[in-house]
Amino acid sequence: MQKLSTRHLLGIKDLTPEDIELIMATATEFKEVINRPIKKVPSLRDVTIANVFFENSTRTRLSFELAEKRLSADTLSFSAAGSSVKKGETLLDTVNNILAMKVDMIVMRHASPGAPHYLSKHISANIVNAGDGTHEHPTQALLDSFSMREKLGDLAGKKIAIIGDILHSRVALSNIFALKKQGAEVMLCGPSTLIPRHITELGVTVCHDVKKALAWCDVANVLRIQLERQQIKYFPSLREYSLYYGINKKMLDELDKEIVLMHPGPINRGVELTSDAADSHHSIILDQVENGVAVRMAVLYLLAAQN
Repeated sequence: MQKLSTRHLLGIKDLTPEDIELIMATATEFKEVINRPIKKVPSLRDVTIANVFFENSTRTRLSFELAEKRLSADTLSFSAAGSSVKKGETLLDTVNNILAMKVDMIVMRHASPGAPHYLSKHISANIVNAGDGTHEHPTQALLDSFSMREKLGDLAGKKIAIIGDILHSRVALSNIFALKKQGAEVMLCGPSTLIPRHITELGVTVCHDVKKALAWCDVANVLRIQLERQQIKYFPSLREYSLYYGINKKMLDELDKEIVLMHPGPINRGVELTSDAADSHHSIILDQVENGVAVRMAVLYLLAAQN
């Protein structure tokens, strides 16, 4: 059996193109499994996985929990909201206490960029980064790539536009790394205040006109405005943002080609996407959610095989 080149999934930056291909191939097999009448396999029986979430999550948390159950793993869930973290316990102490209960793998989301990297230097369990601040969200990028490949086949030479709040998005950075490693062309589109300086050094192009970006791309991956991370105002109002960067079905229908519309969720309907666009035949947003379970099953299975 092929193996990953790493013991942890901390970010797409650490993966090789071969790692990505292995995850995609394994996810394809698991997608077939989760569409059977009996959706469970005993692949991770006797493996214990802790979901340690220091930040709010709906899709990612449910997706990981379901992936773990489908693989027959034992799971425990930790939420910082009602924990000893509120009493001043450190991240390392919290995780070491969980590991003392003989946990094999940690799935962690944290508000601080680099938190899972720090943890990986101090504990022996495998770590899956479920999002660290504005840094990376590797499983989201992998499921996005998997969803694109289902629609378009090989991504080499394909044109992907990432539109919205690039500055605060961990999804954008992970997607850039994943898409470049698969040979795709990437364009970022959004207000200049929401595009990081020097981002073009990652081999991407930048555009500030959403209609030009849509006309150029094969896939538009639309990101929400992350108001909870914004300490200052980056644009006058949501209404103005929607006017200049919002996407509606009319814009998609006016294109001279069919494009694929994606969104990592949650959608702010009426801001970055109108309901008629989000629910149109262009959209594969719900396919992304379904594929998330298969991709996370693949990641957990491959990391457990490293031990």
